[in-house]
Amino acid sequence: MRYRPFGRTGAAISSLTVKLGASTIMRGPDYTRQLIFQALEGGVNAYVLESADPVLAEVVGDALSVVERELVSVTLTLGAGDGRRGSERDFSPEGLTHAIDRVLHVSGLGWVDVALLDQPGEDELPQMALQALKVQRSSGRAKMLGVTGDGPVMDAYVSTGAFDVLITPYHVNSSWQVRARMREARDRDMAVLAVGFYPEAISRRGRPSPVVEPPKRGFFGFGAGRPEAPTEQRPADSFAFLHHIQGWTAEQLCLAFTLTDPAVASAVVDIDTSDRLMALIDTPERDLPAGLAAQIEMARVRSAAA
Repeated sequence: MRYRPFGRTGAAISSLTVKLGASTIMRGPDYTRQLIFQALEGGVNAYVLESADPVLAEVVGDALSVVERELVSVTLTLGAGDGRRGSERDFSPEGLTHAIDRVLHVSGLGWVDVALLDQPGEDELPQMALQALKVQRSSGRAKMLGVTGDGPVMDAYVSTGAFDVLITPYHVNSSWQVRARMREARDRDMAVLAVGFYPEAISRRGRPSPVVEPPKRGFFGFGAGRPEAPTEQRPADSFAFLHHIQGWTAEQLCLAFTLTDPAVASAVVDIDTSDRLMALIDTPERDLPAGLAAQIEMARVRSAAA
């Protein structure tokens, strides 16, 4: 594992950040603990809780208690509910403060490294809520404030200067607007974490193509019907070559490329299986095959022109 500076804190963060949420905890507390232990053994020191679910927080706190608290970074996603059925989005000052209090109480973590607002809309975050978060930061209960999301509204949140961390979708075919937002965040000394580095549009190219059955004929060979169209159309894909690089999976290549961007401090992996985790943990140590970065850039140009 490789480590990079984490914003202006002076701390170091692993090139991979593991996201933990409902799909993980549904497999049981023991499974979740084991997944975290495997990540720790692989050098991962950064974790994102996708909600303020108290069960998830308790398991994460218990698993991370085996290492010194200062050596790991825990991001708590706020505003997305508490992970339980029927919970609603809540960006009120009371809701945000209560979520942090509850997670710290059940987890024993002492503090959260990043209090992360989940995709707040343009008018969804009251000024008093931001002030409440700043109080949490000044008290040391939240070391940094972050925001995650996509779209033009994120430009406004970045420009406020109120946040220390930006988590944004970023992949081999991201638009120039996303790249410009990342540069702006970096220029403001914000730590940038990338999510969605392996988008569905690319990952599905590696799946088997649908089988088209030959048309059925009538009893005497007449009446041949039109063949049924495949369930999924597959237009020419500029990035199809990513599935044919020897010694690499397309997901590993997308991850490695994302980590070449100097604005990216860490890539967030949303996984719930240990096999996939172990397949990605070694990727930051590997260099992209020679010439592949240029090939990806050319594929981006072709994709934009299509």
